[in-house]
Amino acid sequence: MTQDQHRLKRRLVGKVVSDKATQSLTVEVTSSMQHPLGKYIKRRSKIHAHDEKELASMGDIVVIEEGRPISKTKSWRLVSIEKSVKDGSEEESMKDESGDLA
Repeated sequence: MTQDQHRLKRRLVGKVVSDKATQSLTVEVTSSMQHPLGKYIKRRSKIHAHDEKELASMGDIVVIEEGRPISKTKSWRLVSIEKSVKDGSEEESMKDESGDLA
C-alpha cells in the first residue's frame, strides 16, 4: 500500500463512564451542533473502546481511535489518557471535614 491508500483514523476525546468489563471501556463523547434556528445543542454518544492494559478508570478523559472491529460493539481502541482521576483532582473534592473519602 502507498501512503495515499492509508485511511486516516478518526480520533475522539471523551469521558470514561464505565470500566467494569475486562479490557473494555464505555466512553461518552460530547459534541455540539447548531440547530437550524441558531441555538446550539449538545449531542452525546456512548462508544465502547478496547483498553488492553486496563489503564483508564472511571472519570478519566481519554483519546480513542477508530480501528478494526474487535467485537460486536467494539471498534475503537484507547490511544492515551488526557486527564486522570488518579492524579487527585477529583478525589480532593470528595473529602469531608475528617479527611476521609465520603
